[in-house]
Amino acid sequence: MFEALIEALDGAPSRDVFSVNGRDVPRLCGEFWTARQRQACSLHEISYRACFKPQLPRYFIERLTRPGDVVYDPFSGRGTTAIETALLGRRIIANDINPLSVILTAPRLRPPEREAVAERLARIPPATRRAEIDLSMFFHPDTEREIVGLRDYLAERRRSGTEDDVDAWIRMTATNRLTGHSRGFFSVYTLPPNQATSPQRQRQINARLNQQPEYRDTRAIILRKTTDLMRRLSEAQRANLRAASESALLLTCDARYTPDIPDASAQLTVTSPPFLDVVQYSADNWMRCWFNGIAADEIARQITVTRTLAAWLTVMSGVFGELYRVTKPGGWVAFEVGEVRSGRICLDEHIAPLGEAAGFTCVAILINRQRFTKTANIWGIANNVRGTNTNRIVVFRKE
Repeated sequence: MFEALIEALDGAPSRDVFSVNGRDVPRLCGEFWTARQRQACSLHEISYRACFKPQLPRYFIERLTRPGDVVYDPFSGRGTTAIETALLGRRIIANDINPLSVILTAPRLRPPEREAVAERLARIPPATRRAEIDLSMFFHPDTEREIVGLRDYLAERRRSGTEDDVDAWIRMTATNRLTGHSRGFFSVYTLPPNQATSPQRQRQINARLNQQPEYRDTRAIILRKTTDLMRRLSEAQRANLRAASESALLLTCDARYTPDIPDASAQLTVTSPPFLDVVQYSADNWMRCWFNGIAADEIARQITVTRTLAAWLTVMSGVFGELYRVTKPGGWVAFEVGEVRSGRICLDEHIAPLGEAAGFTCVAILINRQRFTKTANIWGIANNVRGTNTNRIVVFRKE
């Protein structure tokens, strides 16, 4: 199958080789997929920090699987791989230790009709009180009471076991709309839209911009986002999503220990792990956790945050051991990493030998070209100075 992948490359990619255990592995750079969001299904447009574009998993799913195959993501995040897997008629296994992942993923496998969402929202009254924590720096009092009303309603539906697809969709959409930088969010202006800043920091933003939270109609915002998410969703895609939801396995585990996944069950894994200590998921999601009744401090204790490359590689070694167990013979792993520490550490060069130590064969490293101006800068990324600047996908096969 991988030969077809290589033959499908657009143009003539730049090439070099990287030595893995004394064996030369091709390292290819090209524009393998477009990053333009509007060429992907609108259902993906859920804000979440450190997520890759849906074109990345689609590229590998189309080339390395067939309809009905199982595609796995052990670090599922907002569910990009899972949703793309379903849209393409494959079966889903997804895992993330953060329970918000399931909240953001599962409802999009069973999207309700907009009219059903509108009818349900009309039945949910605002609360007569404000939140038990101070959120005044983010929300107008009336908006806050609407949010608390939603939170109370959803908590009771979950507690009573009556939460249905419409409720789950409202929970997912409201969770996604809590804070952001436009009138499409419940909050006053704040950045970034895919995480919640601290109350103290928000007070500083408000003072600097001389702003006060104004009223935002939460029902109207949820309905507008519902329309946006479904605007390019075809009936065939809805059918694929529904079919995938019937067998989907959505887990909340440490990726090193996933006993619910059968041996040799996944044809392909497409994933991107947390990169060292670059992203603080529990801190970013404190308000989302509050809205969903999740103990953020408990999540913080469960999520592995590594401060050194050696510690990160130790964790990833355990992940690869588990990936080898769940991957079919002849199956694949596309492991997306980047460069960190201002470009000084290119994680693909460390992941390739790690995967081989677990039993996989490293087949290639693909670097998706983004905004490079010189070929000489591709391999060392000298023209970008901060953050994760490239998609570097290490491709493994289980012989």
